[in-house]
Amino acid sequence: MTALRKYLRLESPGLWRETPSAQLREVVVGLREATIVLSDPKTEMALAQWSLPALERLNPGKLPALYGPGADDGETLEVDDTEMMSALDTVRTALERRRPKPGRLRGVLLGGFGAMIGALAVFWVPGKLIDYTAAMLPPATRADLGKLALQDLTKLTGSPCTGKDGTAASVALGLRLNPVHPPHVLVVRDALQAPLALPGDLMILPLKLLTASQSPDVIAGHILAASGQAALSDPTRPLLETAGLRATVTLLASGAIAADALDDYGAQLLTPPRPTQGDEALLAAFKAAKISAQPYAYSLDSSGEATLPLIEADPFPQGSQPAVLSDAQWADLKSICSA
Repeated sequence: MTALRKYLRLESPGLWRETPSAQLREVVVGLREATIVLSDPKTEMALAQWSLPALERLNPGKLPALYGPGADDGETLEVDDTEMMSALDTVRTALERRRPKPGRLRGVLLGGFGAMIGALAVFWVPGKLIDYTAAMLPPATRADLGKLALQDLTKLTGSPCTGKDGTAASVALGLRLNPVHPPHVLVVRDALQAPLALPGDLMILPLKLLTASQSPDVIAGHILAASGQAALSDPTRPLLETAGLRATVTLLASGAIAADALDDYGAQLLTPPRPTQGDEALLAAFKAAKISAQPYAYSLDSSGEATLPLIEADPFPQGSQPAVLSDAQWADLKSICSA
């Protein structure tokens, strides 16, 4: 996003309130490509991660600026640094402008596709329309869809675990995998069978995978594989297929989707598609993230026979450089659901 590039890696002090009843806490506010990272100024440990598309200004025109990570969330962040306020408000404005406006895309839809919709077979239209919609959705709308999908999923899995230290470790893990565009890593207790990538850079992990893994390198590998699968098969597409043609047209025309359009969609997400990307592409992802591939490979097949190409071509056979998480962070992450 052009509006954000000049602000990448910008940092400033801020005051974070984790819950409405919590005391204000000094933090360092770090601006990334799609997220805000809040860190402890003394230990530099990441404490929370907010999605930029979901960011809201809670007191327009007043100082210090007060922000929240989304509707119905009790967290708040106070910022009085002029440059950071300018950056956050600039990004918010840019994202808001990129949200589809009522009527604007309707003209594109009717003008560009009207003749084809009348001429082509009914079975062709839904798939092409869904492809078109998924391809043009701005980040803010994708984030909204991801949150709706997660909301329905949690009816079956329970709400994401919120252990304080574990949450900090999950933020650190996302930053370790991609410092500029970190995935938002969440952990759920029940039902989910494998890591799940949702629109808006949400990465949902099943607790059973976390507890069964011997090292954070294993979890990092599963996240890289799920992210690669999402790059191959946009998770927005099956979401729109479930929502249906009417909801897709409404989304394209207005930028909004009915809250109940994804009712029962969560059941379809419990068994995510198995990663199908080739070993070469997966190894490239491990190399870019500086993660050892062997722990992930052996987690899939303890003998190593089925994953021998990943083992033999491991870009970091001596271990990830630097470590994925410290021992303390790994312990915190594994206990995220204990609180």
